[in-house]
Amino acid sequence: MSGAVTITVARGGSAALAALLAVAAALMGTPSASAEDTTPDTAVTWSVTPASADGPDGRRVMQIELDPGERVTEHLAVKNFSEREATFSLSAADGYYTETGRFTMLPADRPSVDAGTWVAVEPSVTLAPNETRVIPFEIAVPPNATPGDHAAGVSASVRSASAGADGTRVGVDSRVGFRVSTRVTGELAPAVQVAEVRAEYTPSWSLFSPGSLSVSYTAENTGNTALVVTDAVEGTTADRGVLLPGESRRVQTEAHSAWPFFLLVRGLTVDAAVPDSTLTAAPVSESVSVWAVPWLHLAAALGLALLLAAVLAGRRRSRRRLDDLVERAREEGRREAVTVS
Repeated sequence: MSGAVTITVARGGSAALAALLAVAAALMGTPSASAEDTTPDTAVTWSVTPASADGPDGRRVMQIELDPGERVTEHLAVKNFSEREATFSLSAADGYYTETGRFTMLPADRPSVDAGTWVAVEPSVTLAPNETRVIPFEIAVPPNATPGDHAAGVSASVRSASAGADGTRVGVDSRVGFRVSTRVTGELAPAVQVAEVRAEYTPSWSLFSPGSLSVSYTAENTGNTALVVTDAVEGTTADRGVLLPGESRRVQTEAHSAWPFFLLVRGLTVDAAVPDSTLTAAPVSESVSVWAVPWLHLAAALGLALLLAAVLAGRRRSRRRLDDLVERAREEGRREAVTVS
């Protein structure tokens, strides 16, 4: 799931598309679904979106605000694009953002402990070909829920089966869904922390080209609201995506050109803002240094110095030989003068 993560597959999907969905679902770690033997001729394609009681309402993400102890009835719409009847399993689970900033929900083998447990939805629905059905579900916030943002995902899944080379049947659960963001009323306290700040310098193999320097750090959302994190290094600002309360993410900044001046010092500033709000967390500024010894330049300078020393030494030797020749010529001249006189 990414963002709203409403994945709608076109009507009459091919076998390749069905296989692609199955592989994607396997990588996501999908929950168990009703047993549906999906063959290339009867591939099941579907969508699930937020809805009102009258039908899909155009939302991609369901965002609600509730008091502790409050409950509300919402709706979802499941559409079967297939030319066959299909049964879909409906489920909810805690949502989170991956290291790549992609929103997804916990797989079936990991129990939910937060907003995923607040959602009650019927376990399955059977739809005729090309049928759309609106299904109510309830969100009940516990009385002791902490103020702030809580994320869950609601999905519809179906199981596809394929035969292996040895004849065994392999089942893969595929799911699509959307994000349910619940804000529990109370004091909002956005906060971000930065840890494990490191810099890495990569030298260039050319005397006339600079090396590159990058900064890495871990950003952690220590507040109670979702945060959009941005950072700035060397005047370049980059968006690092959304962090939910309690989440952390390792960030690697883009490499910048840098000459090896022995010790390089760089400043890092991390800002965080609450989505769709004027609330922000206090910015965090860090300084990081890294050794960048110009070994290539030092070696080149040493080689040049040795060459210059050799040239100077050669010139001194030549000068001494010339001086010796001149002195011998003078001495010979003096001896000839004495002999003549």
